[in-house]
Amino acid sequence: MNEFTQFVDLASQRLGGCVVLANDEFFGAKENLLKQGKPIFVEGKYTDRGHWMDGWETRRRRTPGYDWCIVRLGLPGILRRAVVDTSFFTGNYPARFALEGCDLGDSAPYKDETKKLRAAATQWEEIVPETALEGDSQNSAAVAPAGRFTHVRFKIYPDGGVARLRLYGEVVPSVTGIAKRELDLAAVENGGRVISTSDQFYSEPLNMLMPGRSKSMSDGWETRRRRGPGHDWAIVKLGMPGTIHRVEVDTAHFKGNFPDSCSIEVCDAEGASLEISRLGEANWRELLAQVPLKANRSHTFRRQLHEVGAATHVRLNIYPDGGVSRFRVFGRAAQAADRLTGIARLNYLSRRQAAEALYDCCGSKKWVEQVLAHRPFADDSALLDSAEEAFASLGRKDWLAIFRSHPPIGAKKAAAKQTATARDWSASEQALAQQGSADTLAVLGAANEAYEATFGHVFLICATGKSSEQILSSLQQRLGHDAETEMRIAGDEQRKITRLRLEKLLGA
Repeated sequence: MNEFTQFVDLASQRLGGCVVLANDEFFGAKENLLKQGKPIFVEGKYTDRGHWMDGWETRRRRTPGYDWCIVRLGLPGILRRAVVDTSFFTGNYPARFALEGCDLGDSAPYKDETKKLRAAATQWEEIVPETALEGDSQNSAAVAPAGRFTHVRFKIYPDGGVARLRLYGEVVPSVTGIAKRELDLAAVENGGRVISTSDQFYSEPLNMLMPGRSKSMSDGWETRRRRGPGHDWAIVKLGMPGTIHRVEVDTAHFKGNFPDSCSIEVCDAEGASLEISRLGEANWRELLAQVPLKANRSHTFRRQLHEVGAATHVRLNIYPDGGVSRFRVFGRAAQAADRLTGIARLNYLSRRQAAEALYDCCGSKKWVEQVLAHRPFADDSALLDSAEEAFASLGRKDWLAIFRSHPPIGAKKAAAKQTATARDWSASEQALAQQGSADTLAVLGAANEAYEATFGHVFLICATGKSSEQILSSLQQRLGHDAETEMRIAGDEQRKITRLRLEKLLGA
């Protein structure tokens, strides 16, 4: 498999990707950037503006700055690799490029899209820093896993032409967009992808999971002619675990080269990370026994399927070789998306929703952004490790912002605005402390004021399970510290609070 086979071009026109804005397209239209085919060059073809080029090309910049365009991804997701194709641009390609991403949420078409994309309040995250380009080349750049994006801003420095832009990654469908009904668990738009295959000589197996019926033989998966024993196969990771009720194997356009027969196996390997190494040890179960196939026909299998329970991966076996245009795996998600819990729920939330959930755990926007940069999380431990790593990047200003998000012990309101969830958690954490006597609570209130006057921030302690007497004792002891020591201790208490809240979030 090539380096892109496991991933989907999220900007592909066939998935609905489009260029919605560009600051300049004098020589070449912005729409050319996402055209499906390979770029071409026509010698001697000119327009009234210059030589015709199959790509996006801006005029020569005479002022400082850069040119840019904004791409709406056809499917929201997490980017893994970008390819900037400068084919046929030799003396007019950009010197460098950069990519930024943002998440406008789950509603598409996006209301006031252009206005939001231009707004200063929209948060753009750098996903590829300024990187040198070569002319007439396929320039590939890895993207460090970050959050879920709906739009990408493509910057070129200072100007020039690019033939194609490909943005490969993993689809992260909307939680609210997945209904409690039968759906194609393998479809690209639901997060399905091909992670391994025996052969893809003529065309890529990912084509089998694309929307709609295939338009030609090239729009499917076709292997070379097998001359030895064995058979060809492709392993599909379902977009979400599910129970399978119906399967379709379509051989449209394959007439003299369709498989003689097929069979299907499934396994439950939830949590396997790029999965391939662990799948050989998985307990594969037969979903469909070997059945004959016909040329240029859609085959539906329902009654022939065995009861195999929930599955995360499906292996389509074809005998001995040949071509399949589409492969559909219909069923119900093992967990309805709106009932996802733990790390799976946090990974499926939109970037905005995930940021709000993390902000309830720790009131620092910088901390939240640092943690989100590591999404999707492989497991609970990966999230907790990311939280600790993010704390190491915070300065005094960040810590003070966090402290303002906590109400003083015995009080209900924090200096900074809290969400309902954060208020409920604060009340729960202080529940035992609130049961102290009136005299103790009065002394505690006075001590809180003395502490804040001394250090300039609220007294912070992980109050869960602590009585008002225990908290008062700790407060009086800490009043004797210097400011630097107390800042460190308060930071350690915040770490404890954040960990408890993250555990609550994962248990929600």
